[in-house]
Order: sequence, then C-alpha cells, then structure tokens
Amino acid sequence: MRKRIVGLFGLFLVVFSSFSQTIPNEAISYGTNSSAGKYYFIRGFKMYAEVYGEGEPLLIIHGNGGSISNFSFNIPYFSKKYKVIIADSRAQGKSADSGDSLTYEMMADDYAALLHAMNIPSANVIGWSDGGINGLLLSIRHPELVKKLAITGANLEPDTNAVFKEVWDLIEPMYQKMKAKSEKTASEKGQWKLLRLLWEQPHIPISELAKITCPTLVIGGDHDVIREEHTMLIYHSIPKSYLWILPNSGHSTPVVYKDVFNTTVDDFFSKPYRVIKSAGRFN
Repeated sequence: MRKRIVGLFGLFLVVFSSFSQTIPNEAISYGTNSSAGKYYFIRGFKMYAEVYGEGEPLLIIHGNGGSISNFSFNIPYFSKKYKVIIADSRAQGKSADSGDSLTYEMMADDYAALLHAMNIPSANVIGWSDGGINGLLLSIRHPELVKKLAITGANLEPDTNAVFKEVWDLIEPMYQKMKAKSEKTASEKGQWKLLRLLWEQPHIPISELAKITCPTLVIGGDHDVIREEHTMLIYHSIPKSYLWILPNSGHSTPVVYKDVFNTTVDDFFSKPYRVIKSAGRFN
C-alpha cells in the first residue's frame, strides 16, 4: 500500500476534495495505462480516457483537480460487469487545455461529445464532487445520454448555503491570494482556473433539476463538506430519485466506503426504479 495525494494543490486537496487517500498498489496503473487509454480530439482539446471491461456502458466522472486514478478502488469492481469509461476532465489530469475559461457546462458538453465520439448512445453515470455536478448537467443538457445517475457530494451553488462555512473559510485565503497575483506561471494559471471553478461556480437553478428524467441516486456523507440539507434539496428536486446519506462519512464516499459504495450503486443500476408512496411507505 502507498500514499498518493491527488488533485489540485495543498490544503484544498486534503480539506475539500479529500483526495489524499491510500490507493492500492495495483498491477494496473489507472490513469496512466496506455493499453486502455486513448486521446479524443473533441471541442477544441484532447480529452484522455481509459476503458475497462465489457457490458453496459458506465461513465465515471472525477472531482475538481482529480483524475482517473481517483477511482482506483471502484474501476476493478465495476469493470467486471460494465464497460467502464473514465476520463480526465478538461484542464485536469492528462486532458490539457490552455484556454482561460472553464465551466461545468463546458465539461458536461465535453462528456457528451466523448460518448458520441465513442459511439455510446447512452450510459449509466457516476459522479463524485464536481463530477456529480457534471453528472447533473449532463442529465439536464443531454438527457438522452444518461440511463441512470449516481452522484455523491454535489452542490448547486458556490456558497455557504451548500458548503459548510468552516470549509469555505479554509478555501477563501487561497482564492484571494491567487486572485491578487497579477503575474501567474503556467502552473498557477491552471490552478487558478480550477480554483475559480470551485469558488465561483456552479449556478444550477432548482427548477432545472425537474428536467432530469433518469432515475437518480443522490449520495452524501453525514459529515460531508456539502450540507446534508443541500444534498436533500437536490434529492427532493429530481422527480425519480433515491437518497443515501452514509453515516460517519465525509466527502470521500467512493474511497472510504468503497465496498458498500460499489455494491449499493451497482444495485441501483441493476434494478428498476421503484415508486414508493402511500401504503408502500410501510414496506
């Protein structure tokens, strides 16, 4: 076993994205596996993606400053049953992008273009953190591409209505310091783009969630960086949704609770959505 710190930089990694995790020393190096990886030139940049397994397509989307390797605990499980498609999002990992702008809407459209480029008519989708935001927007903007959606640690607004203030207070000094720096290196420009994405976005109206027609599993930790009431707001606003709040859990549900995360999400994908009301609530 070895420690790998993945993601944006410094304190932001540890506190917000929680990508500082123990990653298994697998024979397969997810994110740098040339036998499974390929670049796709879409929407003005080269998007790097890897594919594992066969079966029903499953698209997995990582969080801010992350990469394919963040799902090293999940790819082996799901690739036994699904055709797992996992990419480095624009301006992250191996998907370099020199442009100044970055939005969640851009990234959702990137993933739609990736599926089209791979001739995938529709897929189940897992999104963690910013990947959850991308999953929501993909379902809103390209509903025909998403069969079922499982999101964990997503938010609709960049404010303390969604994120705990104590977390916000940890990130603000980094944002202000980077904002005040008039001359930025190439590396700092990339960090600034991702930090602005985190601090200034997303802006998804509640009314937009009503457009999501696919069954959706909304996940959060009971001690997530996202307020549990905000996670519940997302759940209540999507017509065909389930809610799963993990006890004794922070933001890193796919890693810290990898086994139960994998089996529960797989069960959600495998079974028809069930409407529960009236007398059915007693079951």
